[in-house]
Amino acid sequence: MAQKTVPARSEVAAEYTWDLTHIFASDDKWFEEYEDLKNLPKTFAEFKGKLGESASALLGYFKASDSAAVRLERLYGYASRKGDEDTGNSFYQDMRGKARSIYTEAESASAFADPEIMAIPDETLAKWLEECPGLRTYKRALYRIRRRRAHVLAPECEALLASAGEMAEAPEQVYGALHSADMRFPDAEDSQGNKHQLTDGMLVPLLESADRVLRRNAFETYYAGIDGLRNTCAALIDAQFRQLCFFSKARGYGGTLEASLDATEVPTEVYHNLIKAVHGNLDKMHRYVALRKKLLGVEELHMYDVYTPIVRGVAKEISFEEAKKITLEALSVLGEDYLAMLREGYENRWIDVYENIGKRGGAYSSMGDPHPYVLLNHHDNLDSLFTLAHEMGHSIHSYLSIKNQPVCDADYVIFVAEVASTCNEVLLMRRLLSKTQDKRERAYLINHFLDQFKGTLYRQTMFAEFELELGRMSENGETLTADALCKKYRELNERYYGPDMVSDEGIALEWARIPHFYYNYYVFQYATGFSAAVAIANRILKEGAPAVADYKRFLSGGCSADPISLLKIAGVDMSTPGPVDSALALFGELLDEMEQLT
Repeated sequence: MAQKTVPARSEVAAEYTWDLTHIFASDDKWFEEYEDLKNLPKTFAEFKGKLGESASALLGYFKASDSAAVRLERLYGYASRKGDEDTGNSFYQDMRGKARSIYTEAESASAFADPEIMAIPDETLAKWLEECPGLRTYKRALYRIRRRRAHVLAPECEALLASAGEMAEAPEQVYGALHSADMRFPDAEDSQGNKHQLTDGMLVPLLESADRVLRRNAFETYYAGIDGLRNTCAALIDAQFRQLCFFSKARGYGGTLEASLDATEVPTEVYHNLIKAVHGNLDKMHRYVALRKKLLGVEELHMYDVYTPIVRGVAKEISFEEAKKITLEALSVLGEDYLAMLREGYENRWIDVYENIGKRGGAYSSMGDPHPYVLLNHHDNLDSLFTLAHEMGHSIHSYLSIKNQPVCDADYVIFVAEVASTCNEVLLMRRLLSKTQDKRERAYLINHFLDQFKGTLYRQTMFAEFELELGRMSENGETLTADALCKKYRELNERYYGPDMVSDEGIALEWARIPHFYYNYYVFQYATGFSAAVAIANRILKEGAPAVADYKRFLSGGCSADPISLLKIAGVDMSTPGPVDSALALFGELLDEMEQLT
């Protein structure tokens, strides 16, 4: 199903859409559950003031909380998936808003719990855990709550912060609507005068074109459209960081980064060490940029030249059906049980495959009951093949964690979220390289792998450094204006890409198209996750079954331990710079081979 134009949702064949009846049979069933969940505040109120009275009361609350969590996740998951099918559909946007409000009400109604749990004396809790076997299921959950005692406020203050949660999400929600539903761009024209539909999802595919005129026009047309909204986008990101500052100060943290990483038990040193390590290896990135300039044969290398393949005549069209076959073959090293889970996702419509008008851009895997769902915008190319492998890595991670952990420990933290997805990509690349000795094909594949390093380790670290600067500016009372954001972003772009890259005027606005800046210091984990994934994949290919077994233990771990300890199960120690340095060394080795091949 090759896509030439973007169809309406109604024009997409059902087999290429996800089946949300696995969550709710109909919208009517969703609304029935919505009405019933309005009683959650009453359910939680029955436990208020009683959690410190007995082990049975505490256990009863945890069980009620687990039940509510599963039901709320299903409610929001259905509405959110429906809303992402067509972001211009106001009916499902309203449903998503209703689900979000129910979430907020439940959080507000249960805000008493953490302070009460923290107030339980250590000796009392130890006795309860010994005497009440059922409570031991929640030992890790109890630790996660009590370890943050210094940052939890009085019950009435917690209730106030919880009730402000929906308001705090406004910058991300407004940006999402602006970015996915309201941003419209003129067609981009190629060197022959042909028009090409330009959307957010189509920008990168157009930048991959061999037609440099089309690439330039797509780039300039897109960022001219963004430029008309620069002040609105800046106001939204300024509001995002203001709310992060508010909550970090309210909870007594030293800054927004500390507040974010503390929630996932990741030391802030990991963030800073990543940036430092990448700074120490920018020479390799600059070598790659110089090689790209040379192989493209251009006098000046522009930002619209970043995505186009530098090895011509090798790229193949890869249909979605073929992509499924290739991923099954490449991931066979993980065992038949892993492949069975992949086939279940492929055959039972976990995946929404193709772009349609109004559909949310990009790709993601959503965790949830009864199984994950994957959103793609597949374009029948190598990038989309890797995106499929990436998102299904997320999905199997989620599936195994939900299957093997209690509800309270099933949702893994974002620090490890990108490991499984990227490990799949590394295994896929290694498999493709192992199947060819053709110099042009190897060069094409190695270039794709180098682009992964560029886009994941280098570019995401650049994003992380940009986000760190925004946090510092906001904490210092500076307003994040469009001019300030563009200046900072362009400076970083020039530093990371080096002297052989022209930092075009439009690239200074790239921050306005990156939704991850609304995810609260998320992006650095792409880079750390990539580094961990390279190490895990290398171990799997070298050691075989023992490494696979350890890796599956990690995938099944949820948040049953802190993320650094979980990764150690898979043989990776992220408390040291070793994995990042090792990954960057591999980038250098691949670059050496690429220079020889070309």
